[in-house]
Amino acid sequence: MPDNVTEELVAVLSSRASFEFKPLFDIILLNLRERNAASGGEEMLRLRVYEKLQGLVGQGAVNRTITGTTKKYKGVAPRMRGLKAEMKLLRADWAKKLRAKAAAQH
Repeated sequence: MPDNVTEELVAVLSSRASFEFKPLFDIILLNLRERNAASGGEEMLRLRVYEKLQGLVGQGAVNRTITGTTKKYKGVAPRMRGLKAEMKLLRADWAKKLRAKAAAQH
């Protein structure tokens, strides 16, 4: 199943900008709400976004820079392109399965 949170993280972090977590989360939340994909409470979503972000850092897809008490996150362009392509394929495959399931029910 496609992961909306990771898709949004990859989309936002594919820009060349660096983000602190709070502004990054605000963008992700807004994007998910626009897609009607923000389910559950905001605090739960904040935890999920942070967890997924740390997973991307662990994979080497996102660089974390720490300056004093400030942490900034920036996508690693080649890894972001690869993740974007993977997610596009996953989303297309998922849509195909849903169409097949719907057709089988009629």
